[in-house]
Amino acid sequence: MTTRDAGRPTVTSRVLDILEAFSAERTALNITQISRRAGLPLSTAHRLVGELTCWGALERDADGLYRVGLRLWEVAALAPRGPALREAAMPFLEDLYEATHENVHLAVLDGLEVVYIERISARDAVHVFSRVGGRWPAHATGVGLAMLAHADTAVQERAIAGPLRRFTGKTISSGADLRRVLAEVRRTGVAISDGQVETFALSVGAPVYGADDTVVAAVAIVVPADGWEARALVPVVRASARGISRALGAPRALRSPETAMHGR
Repeated sequence: MTTRDAGRPTVTSRVLDILEAFSAERTALNITQISRRAGLPLSTAHRLVGELTCWGALERDADGLYRVGLRLWEVAALAPRGPALREAAMPFLEDLYEATHENVHLAVLDGLEVVYIERISARDAVHVFSRVGGRWPAHATGVGLAMLAHADTAVQERAIAGPLRRFTGKTISSGADLRRVLAEVRRTGVAISDGQVETFALSVGAPVYGADDTVVAAVAIVVPADGWEARALVPVVRASARGISRALGAPRALRSPETAMHGR
């Protein structure tokens, strides 16, 4: 997928296409590969890659391969939903990890997808597909359902309208089911995703509120579905989300848990 629209591509769209050529599976590319993946003539790719390298957005190694440069990391660090949120959340994520020594996630919502900004995991924890910087459909994850339930109505309706990608037989695949689940998340204050991405994984997530009392992120724990009950994880996940919300200055986090959950 490229960033071009139906009109003539701009310099900006070409630059973004170059950056989009890189992925978690392809972190190092030569100029020919960049040209092909970005859909650009080799000469154009060579010129723009040179400019990006001079600025620091890309780095070139001794073998002539290009990688994303540290300058982009410096710019990304300015994002309010990135490192600042992670820094506030880390003590609570670490406490949550100690409760199970499984997988702990912190994510934000971008459209109908979640973007993971932190993950803590033990070597022998249950397998998950998440990675820092990675994306996943919101309807299939604990963090995603926790945020989607509190998103703008227009965003919720887009998700409900589908299509809803199916990963297992337990994945929410109908708009009616998603609407029901989101209502339940709002009622209980937690989201449970049992076997939606992989049948052997259970996720329990809760929303994180910012200084204006809107949901800015979600935290979740992912454990083996066999041997764990969701209700046993709810208190610790809620406590973690509440602690992060308090660190972010959310007024609701200063009220009693019962009052805050019902929005009074």
